[in-house]
Amino acid sequence: MQASPEFAELRRRFRAFAFPMTVAFIAWYFMYVLLSTYAVGFMSTSVFGNVNVGVVLGLGQFASTFLITWLYIRHANSRLDPVATRIREELEGGSA
Repeated sequence: MQASPEFAELRRRFRAFAFPMTVAFIAWYFMYVLLSTYAVGFMSTSVFGNVNVGVVLGLGQFASTFLITWLYIRHANSRLDPVATRIREELEGGSA
């Protein structure tokens, strides 16, 4: 089954989402870490009240994690699960 075109397509669809999203999130994370280490003045710039740029970007890390999760769920439901279901049914001997 691993050599089948259907399984190769499933892997391609997964990787087309997972690899770019992983690279983007790691870059975003390291940008935050580097800014907090080397751009202390910028990160301590007040946005409003006691909230500074560092806090806003830190909360953005959490927000982006939830956004990526939501995007992956949408991607999996529409592009991965139908193919995986067909493969599973074929392996279990059901109709594809």
